[in-house]
Amino acid sequence: MEKHLISIITPVHNSAQYIEATLDTVLQQTYTHWEMILIDDCSEDTSVAIVEKFMQSDARFKLIRNLEKSGPGITRNKGITAAKGQFITFLDSDDLWFPNFLETSLNTCLNNNYEFVFASYERKDEDLNPLIKDFIVPEKVTYNDVLKSCPISCLTAFIDIRRIGKHYMPELKKRQDWGLWLAILKKIDFAYGIPEPMAIYRMRKNSVSRSKLKLIPYVWKVYRDVEKLSLIRSFYLLNLWSLNGFKKYYVKTRITKK
Repeated sequence: MEKHLISIITPVHNSAQYIEATLDTVLQQTYTHWEMILIDDCSEDTSVAIVEKFMQSDARFKLIRNLEKSGPGITRNKGITAAKGQFITFLDSDDLWFPNFLETSLNTCLNNNYEFVFASYERKDEDLNPLIKDFIVPEKVTYNDVLKSCPISCLTAFIDIRRIGKHYMPELKKRQDWGLWLAILKKIDFAYGIPEPMAIYRMRKNSVSRSKLKLIPYVWKVYRDVEKLSLIRSFYLLNLWSLNGFKKYYVKTRITKK
């Protein structure tokens, strides 16, 4: 089979506590033809030193350093610009992949002629203890589906840029990845889900993404400023997003002890 280069894009900011484990899961991938572009957003800890240690032993790791703090959207966009692969995927500096993530995602695209796939994932706490039930993604989603609720995680999105080209994240403080998925889904009919968990999402206590109330202003900006939706439709979708978000994290998510 032809070897396709996969570009992995990872923003880094004060990630020393977790990033070594993250990079180790990339080294453990069964598919090995990849480059990992790490973009440091002015870390003040030892994150860069850890990345440089990996770079010394493996040229597939590449580092870009922001001259000033730019936030995750602009930082990921620098990675997209620098990417040389035929496929792009994202991995935050505290999350983890299963060893077959790249191979499974690539084969799912190639075998089914899909341009965009995403996978289910486990949800664990900062110490990787099970926190709530695995999030199992739907079989496929459309642009309108993703407006109402976003099942596509940044840590499992996998995109064939040979076919759809490079798209970039809107310059928002939060929910930039959602804006990117919406932009892509305006160009293609579906993104397709892989039902098996392929990654571990580390749910950190102080993460904004864990607080749905704190996310509401950013969701509103996506509807109004990025997607240019009407006031009425934006209110309607915001209510749906809030309800679906509550279900995603709080309805029947408790892990039953055996």
